[in-house]
Amino acid sequence: MPKALVPLGGVPLVVHAARHLVDAGATAVVVTAPADHVSQVRAALDAGDGLGDPRVVVVPGGPTRQASVAAGLAALPPAAGPVVLVHDAARALAPVSLLVRVARTVAEGHDAVVPALPVTDTVVRVVTTSDGPARSAGTVDRRTLRAVQTPQGFRRDVLERAHAAGAAAAGDEATAATDDAGLVAELGHEVVLVEGDARALKITTAHDLAVATLLIEERA
Repeated sequence: MPKALVPLGGVPLVVHAARHLVDAGATAVVVTAPADHVSQVRAALDAGDGLGDPRVVVVPGGPTRQASVAAGLAALPPAAGPVVLVHDAARALAPVSLLVRVARTVAEGHDAVVPALPVTDTVVRVVTTSDGPARSAGTVDRRTLRAVQTPQGFRRDVLERAHAAGAAAAGDEATAATDDAGLVAELGHEVVLVEGDARALKITTAHDLAVATLLIEERA
């Protein structure tokens, strides 16, 4: 099944993420779903308390993240306002406080805002060869590194221009952007970092899901 429909504490990831956006005060929430799972995502949201109202809509996404975000932007009503957050269902436990912090920082006058956490692991560059194992090419100074999270926040007009430029430049999945802040930076706009939150972990593996389940149980 699509990752967005994977249950966490008996509730699909997309429902957790959408509920936090609504609780943070979003005037509109557009969920982009795989084209063949739109009805299932809509049904999951309708079953989620308070998510069956007109503020929450579901539209088909595209073959890439970039195309899906563009589809979501196109479906966003004009009255939604000048600040847009781009979020992942995979970061379903990103708390309301983080969403509000990103949105407020954009509203204070920044074009692009990304939450990030310091990197705590030791990181090395590697050299790979076709006839042997990878070798270390030296340690990277982790003081200059951050692990970025979502939601990423943007001035709506800036993000729309970035996607228009990105669509013109990217003709296939291999060249499509995987990060909206990167698209905005390519236009010359500054990307500001704010403090992230450990609860906004990306749920990718079974281990991640187990950790997220423990966080849900702890919160309960």
